[in-house]
Amino acid sequence: MISIDKRKARAWSRMGPRAVYGQFLLEMAREDSRVLALSADLGRSSGLAAFSKELPSQFFNTGIAEQNLVGISSGLARMDFKVFSTTFAPFASLRAGDQVRMNLGYMQEPVNLVALASGFALGFLGNSHFGIEDVAVMRAIPGLTIVSPADCFEMYKCLNAAKNLDSPVYIRLTGGVGMPVVYEEDYDYQIGKAEVLRPINSVTIVSHGTTVGHALKAVAELEADGISVGLVNMHTIKPLDEEVLNQVLDKSDHVMVFEEHTVVGGLGSAILEYKNDNQQQSKALVHRHGARDCFPKTGGYDYMLETLGLNSAGIQRAVREVISDN
Repeated sequence: MISIDKRKARAWSRMGPRAVYGQFLLEMAREDSRVLALSADLGRSSGLAAFSKELPSQFFNTGIAEQNLVGISSGLARMDFKVFSTTFAPFASLRAGDQVRMNLGYMQEPVNLVALASGFALGFLGNSHFGIEDVAVMRAIPGLTIVSPADCFEMYKCLNAAKNLDSPVYIRLTGGVGMPVVYEEDYDYQIGKAEVLRPINSVTIVSHGTTVGHALKAVAELEADGISVGLVNMHTIKPLDEEVLNQVLDKSDHVMVFEEHTVVGGLGSAILEYKNDNQQQSKALVHRHGARDCFPKTGGYDYMLETLGLNSAGIQRAVREVISDN
């Protein structure tokens, strides 16, 4: 098992999720020969170069054939292997969408489909490589768990939990090198159980993925100005943690959802749907922040977060605007 301390957390942050993913999966595969890594010609890009050299019998490259990636992964999973399959988010969710629907959703083959560079991490590669519709697509597939870890250590906890879940999981990796650190010590991670990072308040932020780290910085800066804001890491998007979500909807006047995703069909939509179906008496207003219903102008990763208001400055600004309007 991998331990955590402040030094390791910062080192993983500097490396970024793809490189650290490869390290973590290699460690897991050394301990369990049933762990297999599959890639759609992204072995090096997904940090799996060392894995493929050290454990070649546990590594498979399907080539640029994402639909085959899902099909082969499903067959191996049926043979009781612990399968982790990686490709970029739009290719996992859209190009291979039919195979995910049938093999993972309908047939319930326990594949862990790891979506690399979800959100805007691929920067100048642009909208062909942005993974901003993937949550919306995957949420619509019955029987599919969706997780979005906040930082590299939570990714490790997520991989271990998914390995033992014995059902299909879509693991959404966001962020790049120098991603924000959220966790510097161990904690009890459970798929389906949200983490309340700051007590639920009149204004509560709910987020997932790397955006949680940016929100954490924004909340700290707001606290320095005497403004208390709640913060929930909703790392499991499906199924939602209804217990925590009920508390948020009961206690908050404003629920502010920030995510590297279109506002259509993401976590914000999931919360609104849940509120409509189960919490009609809640007076909380749900504010969705992300890409609007458009293909955003392409730029570097930091530029994308800044223009879409998903960095710490943008999150802080949005909170202040809500407070000033009330």
